[in-house]
Amino acid sequence: MKSSLDTHHSHDPETHLSWRSGWLRAAVLGANDGIVSTASLLVGVASSGVSNDYILIAGIASVVAGAMSMAAGEYVSVSSQADTERVDLEIERRELRDNPDYETAELSAIYVGRGLDPELARQVAERLMEVDPLAAHARDELGISRLRRPRPVQAALASMAAFVSGGVVPLLVAFFAPQSHVATSVAAATMLSLAALGMISSRLGGASMLRGALRVTFWGALAMILTGAIGTVAGVSI
Repeated sequence: MKSSLDTHHSHDPETHLSWRSGWLRAAVLGANDGIVSTASLLVGVASSGVSNDYILIAGIASVVAGAMSMAAGEYVSVSSQADTERVDLEIERRELRDNPDYETAELSAIYVGRGLDPELARQVAERLMEVDPLAAHARDELGISRLRRPRPVQAALASMAAFVSGGVVPLLVAFFAPQSHVATSVAAATMLSLAALGMISSRLGGASMLRGALRVTFWGALAMILTGAIGTVAGVSI
C-alpha cells in the first residue's frame, strides 16, 4: 500500500525552475539586446528625417553587426570558462594521482560540512573515489558538472539567433510603417515586444510577470528616448 507521500509524488512531482536559468538568461539577454539596440538605432535615424531607405539600411546593418557581436562575445566568454575548467580538472587529476589519501580526506570534509557525520562522510567519499574520483571532486569541490559544461559554439549560435529574433521585430515595423510614423511605430512595437518578453521570461522563471515587464520596458524606453533626442538634434543640425 502506498503512503500519502508516495501518492503525492506520483501525481504531483516537484518542479524546480533553476535548471532553466542558463538558457533563459542567454535567450532573454539576446532577444532584449536585439530589440532595444535595433529599435533605438531606428528611432534615432528616423528622428533625423532621412528617407526610409537609409533607415532600413541602418536597421539591417544593426541586426547583422549586433548578432555577430553577440556571437563573438558569447563564444569568447564561454571559451574562457571552458579553458579555466579544463585547467582546474587537469590540476585535480594530477592531485588525485599524486596524493589520493589527501583527496579522499578533502572530499570527506566537504560532506561533513554539508551535514554528514564524519564516519558516513568518509564512507561516501571512499565509495565515490572508487567509482569516479575526478567526477566526484569536479562536482563537489570545483562545482563543475557534466550537465553544465560550457559549449562555446552552441552558446554563440544561440545568442546570435536570439539577437536576430529580437532585432527583426522593430526592423519589420520600420519596413511597413509610413515614413512619417516610423519612429512612433517602432517605439510602440518595441514597448509591446519588451513587455511581452519580460512577462514571458518572468513566467518561465517563476517570478512576477508585472515586475519583469516593467524592468525590461523601462530601459528600452530610456534608450529610445536618448537616441531619438540625438537623432532630432542631428537632423536639425544637418
